[in-house]
Amino acid sequence: QVQLVESGGGSVQAGGSLRLSCAASGYTYNGNCMGWFRQAPGKEREGVAAIYTGDGRTYYAGSVKGRFTISQDNAKNTVYLQIHSLKPEDTAMYYCATGAVLTNGYCYWADFIYWGQGTLVSVSS
Repeated sequence: QVQLVESGGGSVQAGGSLRLSCAASGYTYNGNCMGWFRQAPGKEREGVAAIYTGDGRTYYAGSVKGRFTISQDNAKNTVYLQIHSLKPEDTAMYYCATGAVLTNGYCYWADFIYWGQGTLVSVSS
């Protein structure tokens, strides 16, 4: 079955950086969308970045553009999320997701159906 295992979360000071990893297994990695979502306490889950594994095209939420970078290592079936200039409002559980296919040239947030357990990012001011 589909397995997504996130790692790399932690507690950091504002202004710091983190790189989250998501190792995927149990399905054909290439040719799908993979995404990173986050859920802050008391808030709804939101999509922050996605990548189409077929050709590496990327998508970002407007709120994180310029600070978040999604990338992949196809040989390892792994997706990364590099976060720079962390802010306290980035504090959240970060989830990796897959199951979405490219639709009209986009990876739509609502199409993701498989989820990892999440990794916690905590940013202090």
